[in-house]
Amino acid sequence: MEQSSQVQKEALLKERKSKSGLKKKGVFREYAEAAIIAVLLALFIRTFVVQAFKIPSGSMKPTLLVGDHILVNKFLYGIKIPFTNKTLIPISEPERGDIVVFIYPVDPEKDFIKRVIGLPGDKVEIRGEEIFINGKPYDDEHGFYSKTGRTATRMGEKSDFGPVTVPKGHLFVMGDNRNHSYDSRFWGFVPLTSVKGKAFIIYWSWPHWKRFLHIVD
Repeated sequence: MEQSSQVQKEALLKERKSKSGLKKKGVFREYAEAAIIAVLLALFIRTFVVQAFKIPSGSMKPTLLVGDHILVNKFLYGIKIPFTNKTLIPISEPERGDIVVFIYPVDPEKDFIKRVIGLPGDKVEIRGEEIFINGKPYDDEHGFYSKTGRTATRMGEKSDFGPVTVPKGHLFVMGDNRNHSYDSRFWGFVPLTSVKGKAFIIYWSWPHWKRFLHIVD
């Protein structure tokens, strides 16, 4: 009887250990699956929906400041095939006045952010601090013209520009800080295929913390 009871105890102990092992494996599997799903979801959102960027220079002052962290809507201009510039599902195209992030035409390893001034087919001309689109004055409500700094002096060479016609499938872009922006006046047009998305909100800024959740326009 004692031997039978001992056997039963050992069997019960093995069963409990087996259940405990299965439970541990089940919990580990649940956490692993949750982590994998979270990573895939984050990659999906970053690739197709929203991506974060940090402003490294003052070319978009006063709209965007150095230290601003922004979110860019990548879905707005269409769904692109990952690792290519080909649009799989077109949704809309950039409009005049949009602040866009794009692949810098001179160095594809860099991303730039500027404001769209000229659309495909537009004739763009600049005279001093006035912009003309198709022969008509452009309401440049975001343009800021600094009078100081070495860059401002060099930009004087571009105070008169054009006229130039924006090619099909391209954009003419400028920084809001007109005299401190290296933009289409210097290196040409931006292919629509290089546009990554439209900036829409500042989600964090340091040391300008009061700009937290500030809408970009």
